[in-house]
Amino acid sequence: MTDDQSYILIVRCPDRKGIVAAVAGYLADNGASITESNHFNDALADYFYMRTVFRPDGPMPPLDVLRQGFQPIAYRYGMDWELHDVTTVPRVLILVSGFGHCLYDLLHRQRSGAIRMDIPAVISNHEDMRSFTEWSGIPYHHLPVKAANRAEQEAEIVRIVEEQRIDLVVLARYMQVLSPELSSRLAGRCINIHHSFLPSFKGAKPYHQAFERGVKIIGATAHYVTNDLDEGPIIEQDIQRVDHTHTPDQLVEIGRDIECSVLARAVRWHLERRVIQAGRKTVVFR
Repeated sequence: MTDDQSYILIVRCPDRKGIVAAVAGYLADNGASITESNHFNDALADYFYMRTVFRPDGPMPPLDVLRQGFQPIAYRYGMDWELHDVTTVPRVLILVSGFGHCLYDLLHRQRSGAIRMDIPAVISNHEDMRSFTEWSGIPYHHLPVKAANRAEQEAEIVRIVEEQRIDLVVLARYMQVLSPELSSRLAGRCINIHHSFLPSFKGAKPYHQAFERGVKIIGATAHYVTNDLDEGPIIEQDIQRVDHTHTPDQLVEIGRDIECSVLARAVRWHLERRVIQAGRKTVVFR
């Protein structure tokens, strides 16, 4: 969805009769035409989620006026809601360490228009990705980190996030655990990618560990970062079957391809406001 005249309304609330009609009626009364609408009722929690994309169909009030006018409806149904202008291009900060496959993939998708985003900076605790990043015209910040300087290093990350008005932080195989303070500060706007062997194969060379155990499925998981390591709400996962004929290096290659595609989908869905957090889970309107 790339229509520059489009807007996105996100709604979360207890499920009640008439929510969809109230939203659609309000938009129609204000000169808007709905172009896409998805909704889901979590029957177990009796909770309702909706994502509605609309555009002007004749004279339509400015966005701030639409927000003010929608407040009585939101109050009536107890809504937690957001209204976004699609003309605002999201700003994404990428953090990376020594493995560049996810970084390369995201920059390619950004340059090709597959993911609509600006990338004003890349941060790394290594120098490995500098030449490619700067060749792509993006400032590169080398912020090495050790136990003694972790607080100062993360303070610089926060400074860049604020200075660059970052909407989303992507850990593109950033091999450092964020502190609870930074995780909390970035809650809901920081996505991580990891191999789905966790927690079975922790530490170095997980694909080699998987090879030694003769695994039959490998995969990757993209999730929001929380204080619980690798246990944040899952956005996207994928797998591929493997067998005894695959070498450890082939498992690494297959795994990295899956990591790239899973992370790219998670980033795109987040930026398109298709992901709604629901406690420890997510609702994803693909």
